Amino acid sequence: MKRFIPDTFTMLLVAMVALASILPISGEPAEWFGLATNLAVALLFFLHGARLSTDVVVSGFLHWRLQSFILAVTFVVFPLLGLLLGLLTPWLIPPALYLGLLYLCVLPSTVQSSIAFTSIAGGNVPAAICAASASNILGMFLTPALVAVLFSAGGHVGVSLDMIWKILLQLFLPFVLGQVLQPFIGNWIRARKSLLAPVDRGSILMVVYLAFSNAVIEGIWSEFSAADLSLVIGLDIVLLAVVLAVTFYGSKLFGFSREDRIAAVFCGSKKSLASGVPMAGVIFAGQSVGAIVLPLMLFHQIQLMVCAWLARRFAMALQPVDRMTAGGGTEVVSKAG
Repeated sequence: MKRFIPDTFTMLLVAMVALASILPISGEPAEWFGLATNLAVALLFFLHGARLSTDVVVSGFLHWRLQSFILAVTFVVFPLLGLLLGLLTPWLIPPALYLGLLYLCVLPSTVQSSIAFTSIAGGNVPAAICAASASNILGMFLTPALVAVLFSAGGHVGVSLDMIWKILLQLFLPFVLGQVLQPFIGNWIRARKSLLAPVDRGSILMVVYLAFSNAVIEGIWSEFSAADLSLVIGLDIVLLAVVLAVTFYGSKLFGFSREDRIAAVFCGSKKSLASGVPMAGVIFAGQSVGAIVLPLMLFHQIQLMVCAWLARRFAMALQPVDRMTAGGGTEVVSKAG
């Protein structure tokens, strides 16, 4: 089975950070590039809405226990872990990077990779499609709300009505429009994934370049040390490990089937770069967005590498193994036991 690690996209993300560090965009060109970025992000969310089949969403929501479990992990367990990190490491990590970790914890799940890993591992794909989609739809409202509660309590940032309006206008409205047109263009769009993939990744790369250009101009690389970045990577790994344990053992405790447990593990443990970076640009406008999305970018690659390995492990556990019986025949048994 091929490894599901998007090395090309990761290298492009690194390239955008490097380009912004060497040639940051500013002034009037940055304003025009920002407008183009906003249009690309709106197109991204329009395509998400147009791709999503309404029938799949309706059928998936019928499995409300599994959906509730995944949403609780995404929007309750993760934020609580983020707050716990703030209590344990306030003297270890710079405030801007901690804000990035806390912001990471309030984001929705990924869509494409959650579904892909669930499929590779032999899990409940319709439930994964529904869970990942519901997470992103609700995340347009829950993420700003959680930022308002958790960040304002710490005196960091508040959420204004203008900010909520910008999120609805830039992200939610295009998504709704895509859903409205889905019966007419959905099949055409789903049949051209490779053709439309550049919109997904291109919009994220544009946002990352713009965010890090602003951050470089503000002196991000003189503000943080290699030790700071290493600590963020370590905390990202700890966060992922804890949530993977919660989803794996928690789904067992709730009595879900093996297929549902796989969906819970892969949908509940991830955080969306595609939703997180654009929303950060709106929520943290005027602040060092590059520093805030840095923990998310690192977490994104860590989660893909770890979940790719996990998906292969789950898949291998289902592969039949031929064993010779005592009578000379062949007995097919499962590694899963």
